[in-house]
Amino acid sequence: MANYKVLIVDDDENICNLLRLYLEKEGFETILAHDGGQAVKLFEKEHPDLVLLDIMLPVLDGWQVCREIRKESSCPLIMLTAKGETFDKVLGLELGADDYIVKPFETKEVIARIRAVLRRSSPIEDSEAKEVHLDNLDINLKNYELKVKGEIISTPPKELELLYHLASNPNQMFSRDQLLDQVWGFDYCGESRTIDVHIKRIREKIDGASDKWELRTVWARGYKFVIND
Repeated sequence: MANYKVLIVDDDENICNLLRLYLEKEGFETILAHDGGQAVKLFEKEHPDLVLLDIMLPVLDGWQVCREIRKESSCPLIMLTAKGETFDKVLGLELGADDYIVKPFETKEVIARIRAVLRRSSPIEDSEAKEVHLDNLDINLKNYELKVKGEIISTPPKELELLYHLASNPNQMFSRDQLLDQVWGFDYCGESRTIDVHIKRIREKIDGASDKWELRTVWARGYKFVIND
């Protein structure tokens, strides 16, 4: 994955330099920021392909940086932090993070996670259209675009892939584990609560757009995209 640009944000210069060393060895271009304010400025200036983001930062913390990035971009973002409680993981995902790695970490795992997130967020190169068109809802996985009532809605890649998977299999119920396996893939080391977080964010974008379809919770079982007769 040469030529991908990664913004590394951590106030520990040793961690930044270690990650830079391993990433550049793998062919990535790197940019370093040691506080949240600098991270936002560099993101706007450099337009990285992925962000590795610590939470405990001076000036702006990682939560604030994530919010600022998500206001304008669906760039893949991985939280990299010592805060490993479930609450922190869920909050990171709710704010739009694509993955969450807890310190201390193995550099090989970080690189594997980066490759997995970039692979999932890369445009599909095959000839299949990968589109779903319904009343007031257009999902295009070819160019990763979501339209609701004709308006383009900024959507992180994983949210779009999850919505596409459900909408392209109408009226079929999927458990959380099935969705993790089929949308995230075998290389994802997350937990089933991840699905609930992404469904919540999807609903914020599409609920109320039409009475001809709905994203429905199947109590204690999972989710399905229902086409109403």
